[in-house]
Amino acid sequence: MGEKTIYFLFTDTGTYLAKAINYCTKKSLNHVSIGFDNELRKVYSFGRKRSRNPFIGGFVEEDVNSDFLKSAKCAIYSYSTSEAEYESIVRNIKTIEAQKSNYKYNFIGLFGVLLGVEIKRKDAMFCSQFVATVLKDAETIRLTKKACFITPSDIRSHEGMNLLFEGKLEDYCLHIVNSGRKLVKGEQILPKQSFIILLSSKVKRFVIR
Repeated sequence: MGEKTIYFLFTDTGTYLAKAINYCTKKSLNHVSIGFDNELRKVYSFGRKRSRNPFIGGFVEEDVNSDFLKSAKCAIYSYSTSEAEYESIVRNIKTIEAQKSNYKYNFIGLFGVLLGVEIKRKDAMFCSQFVATVLKDAETIRLTKKACFITPSDIRSHEGMNLLFEGKLEDYCLHIVNSGRKLVKGEQILPKQSFIILLSSKVKRFVIR
């Protein structure tokens, strides 16, 4: 069976909630989504359902070209997995999507992460808890914590994650999505006039536009 690629989008929208989470975690880019093509045409997560209301949330299919997301700071990673694992991840997402009206955003669970206390809530997840949950059957992505304690930083730092882009999301969309350009395996697309040092032996080449 062939190798497949999944994509992880980490974002910081600059909202008050994002700033509060950044302050508490001492990390940036504290929202994570998962997708299956480098154009990010379909990106799934748990987040706000209405851009102006952070308190109404749940399972979402995010639009990277939306006014809410396009100006966000972001980092985009790819990860290679087997076809069987890829299909299991897709199935897990579709299972949750089919019941999306039952799911809520797990605000209380965020406090559990900060305090190191497991807070069990039925049909409620936050973004990284969702991603960890849909990855549960992937043998190559073995996260060392329970899903309720997983942070975007834990996923981002996992071995095998390949950084494709870091910068403003709309810059990535303009370069990749609107141009129809395809990434070559191992290639790094960096934002204009940016110089990023990647301390990784896996980086094969830089392309600076």
